[in-house]
Amino acid sequence: MAEPLIAVLNGPNLNLLGLREPEIYGIQTLDDLEAVCAEAGEQLGLAIDFRQTNGEGELITWVHECRGRAAGIVINPAGYSHTSVALMDALHAVELPVIEVHLSNIHQREAFRHHSYVSRAARGVICGLGFSGYRLALQAIAEIVEQEA
Repeated sequence: MAEPLIAVLNGPNLNLLGLREPEIYGIQTLDDLEAVCAEAGEQLGLAIDFRQTNGEGELITWVHECRGRAAGIVINPAGYSHTSVALMDALHAVELPVIEVHLSNIHQREAFRHHSYVSRAARGVICGLGFSGYRLALQAIAEIVEQEA
């Protein structure tokens, strides 16, 4: 039996991990995060498709591509969390389990970050736990996929 494919999709500015606001996001890089996800995927029996984009349209296209291809989505929509109705609609449309993840605790930050459109399409939200949040999101999505198989 093939390993379930989980798309780990990352939005804008996450390519600057390790450089951008290290007091908030830490000093590890996007490559380090990809390695964490690959290791967690291996331990959980998941195939991981890890991507990052700064473009909203590209992120939405990737979500669309998950339909019929992936078993679930782990997404860090970054700034699009708070602005993108289109991303929320795309996540609803693909009818897959979604876990939203944020490196920082969005509820401890500026007021505009306290609302996420993406959360309306997500089974769960993990925030404020850094890279560990991705491991927990992958564990959650693995359990959901197994239960719904």
